[in-house]
Amino acid sequence: MRLNATFLLLGVLLTLGLWAQEKSAAKNEDGKLAPYFPTPLTVVDKMLQLGELKAGERMYDLGSGDGRIVILAARKYKADATGVELDDALYKQSAQRIKTLGLEPLARIVHGDLLQQDYSTSDLLTIYLLPVAIEKVTPIFEKQLKKGARIVAHDFEFPKWTAAKILDIDDDGEGRSHRLYLYRR
Repeated sequence: MRLNATFLLLGVLLTLGLWAQEKSAAKNEDGKLAPYFPTPLTVVDKMLQLGELKAGERMYDLGSGDGRIVILAARKYKADATGVELDDALYKQSAQRIKTLGLEPLARIVHGDLLQQDYSTSDLLTIYLLPVAIEKVTPIFEKQLKKGARIVAHDFEFPKWTAAKILDIDDDGEGRSHRLYLYRR
């Protein structure tokens, strides 16, 4: 009995901790909508495949971190790829990597707030944001995105929308499973 109560208490504390972390990430004093948690490269490629990215299309990665999605989109798919990153160090790191790889004609990182950007020319958006942040970007996407634009969300869905496809990745090579959601406007 005592063991069950301990597990129940641990479960409640974990749930409260995750809830508090989600709330603080959405209202961080430095303006960040999500913590930096890099997407495994195997998942990055699956996101771009699911989003049906084609050469010459415009894609945006919101909260682009170290730029891995932008870089792969430009290198492998020959897309016109833009990342949006608020964190100064991550912005500098990813912009430098793009320059070092010679991808500047196809890839770039915008140093700014992802809620303040214009996505009206986007063919594909990729995101790995917490649910509170997804609530904030939903009205922006509904207002700005052109017909036919696609969104691939990693692990967290848009609660008001119906996914066109859902892809489960059982193992990313690091022992974790992932779920990707494809939406079409």
